[in-house]
Amino acid sequence: MTYVITEACAGNKDTACWEACPADAIHPGPGDASFGQHVQLYIDPTECIDCSACEPVCPVEAIYPEEDVPEESRASIDVNRAFFAARTA
Repeated sequence: MTYVITEACAGNKDTACWEACPADAIHPGPGDASFGQHVQLYIDPTECIDCSACEPVCPVEAIYPEEDVPEESRASIDVNRAFFAARTA
């Protein structure tokens, strides 16, 4: 996984990161039927191209390269993975 959206995104629903992503790696998008059902956005580790376009546009500074996720937010790595595992199950 390259980039991770942490719990700081929860409840924010700003889509600047989604709009900035050239790889369509951030889900759910604002056009997805399930968009309103999720508390935050997530980055698909198989679609992310490690371009970092999402990181500087995040208004709540919730996006980090996986290796730089702060210790207090490390659980977000597993939450992000679980979101995509559930989508493919």
